[in-house]
Amino acid sequence: MGPATASDHNQVDQIGRRKMATSVAAKLLVPVSLSSSVVRLVPAVAAARIPRLHSPAIVPLRLRPRRPATSHRFFASSVSAPATSATISVGDKLPDSTLSYFGADGELKTVTVSELTKGKKAVLFAVPGAFTPTCSQKHLPGFVEKAGELRAKGVDTIACISVNDAFVMRAWKEDLKIGDEVLLLSDGNGEFTKALGVELDLRDKPVGLGVRSRRYAVLAEDGVVKVLNLEEGGAFTFSSADDMLKAL
Repeated sequence: MGPATASDHNQVDQIGRRKMATSVAAKLLVPVSLSSSVVRLVPAVAAARIPRLHSPAIVPLRLRPRRPATSHRFFASSVSAPATSATISVGDKLPDSTLSYFGADGELKTVTVSELTKGKKAVLFAVPGAFTPTCSQKHLPGFVEKAGELRAKGVDTIACISVNDAFVMRAWKEDLKIGDEVLLLSDGNGEFTKALGVELDLRDKPVGLGVRSRRYAVLAEDGVVKVLNLEEGGAFTFSSADDMLKAL
């Protein structure tokens, strides 16, 4: 062979350039789909825009901000206490009010607080509600049992007061088989209870008690409070007949 000519050098240079271009192009091509006989190539930049062909994408969930936890305390009060008068105290005159009851003849009767207490020594005690457990099992039966002892110490009148209607009070008396030992009086509208300033707000309780009276026992002489055993709410700790006997 003779010496290489300038034309030969040009051909070698062109072949080298084509190989380099082919190598670069190969790096810029990626496969995007396969079939049994065809491999289709596209530029890498375009391939980056094509979704990957695998299982359905899992889209992240947008989590809502967690709401503050709320508690539902069964007996938590959510109502405002009604406005009441100043609570009665020892030395105060009992407010006058009209109470009702059914007499032995079955007739509905009324009596005022002044009629019950004027010129007399009277024991008035209140319960949160007729037919409720503590009132039916302990408070009222205790005064019925001790009525004779109380009268022996000079008590003229013994009366149980509740914010219930007169029909409920009569049914309660009959259910407990109470005679004339204790007079069961209805403060149906709660007027006497409110005047004493001893309302007990139970409107948020599930049994529908509404506004009742705190439990108490009062000894009044000629309408003036001499002994006041006023419980906190419906508690029964020092308003029993025995407690009143000790105070006489």
